[in-house]
Amino acid sequence: MRDLTRLPTLQIPDGYGIRTYRPGDESAWAHIMNHGLGKWTAKKCRESLTGKPQFLPDGLFFVTWDDKPVASACAWRESPDEWEHGYLHMVCVLPEHRSKGLGIAVSLAVLHFFRAHGFRDVALTTDDFRIPAIKAYLRLGFEPVMCDETHPQRWEKVFSEIKQTNR
Repeated sequence: MRDLTRLPTLQIPDGYGIRTYRPGDESAWAHIMNHGLGKWTAKKCRESLTGKPQFLPDGLFFVTWDDKPVASACAWRESPDEWEHGYLHMVCVLPEHRSKGLGIAVSLAVLHFFRAHGFRDVALTTDDFRIPAIKAYLRLGFEPVMCDETHPQRWEKVFSEIKQTNR
């Protein structure tokens, strides 16, 4: 969970741009998500994401390279009526563009979006093995929420792995 006070300034690495969703971006979004978030098609994106009433077109951000989307993150709401608690969703970067801070940049764009729209806080979920993503989320100010009896032990292991990768 992260509150939306004192957000860092959004900075996009040289050579990259940032933009929001345009109708027809589902194929590009599916292509990005197929490199880390399962099997996606443009049709599945429409059915599961862009076709849902809680989807906010100006809350889906793409980092671009040569005007082509290479990273994405989405401002999501649990319901169409939710305007207080946001959800950072579907963060992914194409493999050839990783380790350049693009995941942080596109996630930060979503956080700024939520703050500009009056949301109080943002949550996210991820898998334990996504150590680079977890490191980025911690740098962005997210804090673990322990809501399951296995979480303290799992977070201890995650923090141990982070220490090993920082050596």
